[in-house]
Amino acid sequence: MASNLDTENENDSDDEIEPMDFAFHEEELAVSRSSVSDTKFDVTIGHIEDIIMEEEFQTAQNEFLEKYYHEFEDTEENKFIYTDLHREYVSLIEKYLNEELCKRMPDFDMGEFTKQLMARKNELEGEIFEMMLTFSDFLAFKQMFLDFRAEKEGRTIDLSSGITVTRFGGSDLSLDGSSLSLTGRSLGKY
Repeated sequence: MASNLDTENENDSDDEIEPMDFAFHEEELAVSRSSVSDTKFDVTIGHIEDIIMEEEFQTAQNEFLEKYYHEFEDTEENKFIYTDLHREYVSLIEKYLNEELCKRMPDFDMGEFTKQLMARKNELEGEIFEMMLTFSDFLAFKQMFLDFRAEKEGRTIDLSSGITVTRFGGSDLSLDGSSLSLTGRSLGKY
């Protein structure tokens, strides 16, 4: 009788457990597919991000901006000197980046990378790409100088004056019961 129960339990358990089919015939799972050129481009961008954050690069770029920012004016008309300065900037920064990238990636080719950058121009965003576009996009180069000049001359917009911290939900945020404001207007008690 025990053998009948064992057989019944085995039959019951066979009915309850369905075999698992791990083959995904109809569904496709999200698969990351990237080409060798995509991967190489991403690795190059990573190295460029590292390079432009280094003090040596920041110093070289800032020295160039300091030297020539007074030449740029915010007008529709461009001076002939802008073209010469653009060539000099491209030469300086591209040479620096090329040397650093070749140290980190022995098979790096600036010409190939520039082609990839231009082909992806509309897909890319962020400061790194804005800086890279100053090589090939004269208007981006000019805007970089105009922004630098505005900052040097104190003509930038300071949005921090519009930030105010006030009490939330009827209770003070500070332990001593005083209110707080980043603008300095309401530093007293309510």
